[in-house]
Amino acid sequence: MPDPRPALVMPPLIDERTRLLFVGINPGLRSAEVAAPFAHRSNRFWKALHAAGILDRVIDAYDGVTPADRERILARGVGVSTLVQRATRAADELAPEELVAGVEDLRRLVAEHDLAVVAMLGIGAYRTGFGRRKARQGVQEETLGDAQLRVLPNPSGLNAGSTLADLAAAFREAAVAAGIAVRQEDTR
Repeated sequence: MPDPRPALVMPPLIDERTRLLFVGINPGLRSAEVAAPFAHRSNRFWKALHAAGILDRVIDAYDGVTPADRERILARGVGVSTLVQRATRAADELAPEELVAGVEDLRRLVAEHDLAVVAMLGIGAYRTGFGRRKARQGVQEETLGDAQLRVLPNPSGLNAGSTLADLAAAFREAAVAAGIAVRQEDTR
């Protein structure tokens, strides 16, 4: 029987050097179009990675991630994936069943890599997908394999509840927990 889930729209950005995996909810339409995570310019993901001192500059993924930027990200021990592969205009277009199925896919991906931290970006998707209705942001009691599991704010431009400084602080804490050195002078 064929797998009823949609084909992979955007492959994970991950390799054997990845210590910290950021997991978005699903690709936006622009991300799927250019096969690059967090490609829409209103998304604050790349700005937060820079502000946290994880990357030395802001990646502009609007037209895709260049090979040099891909190497820059992976060399820092950072990876990026999504819980659900189906692209939508907004994450609220996903069915709860898609989020639950995505958790199983994520477990398989994590099992293939030696990760220190998995950072789920979005409390609502985490609560639904993992069946943790009362979960709060931060370090979770459960792990994914041997990796610490954290729930961080969603960097989407549609999420006005978190500032860039909030995102940068949460990303920085996850990086430090994963053993990734961060630059002090870039935290703001």
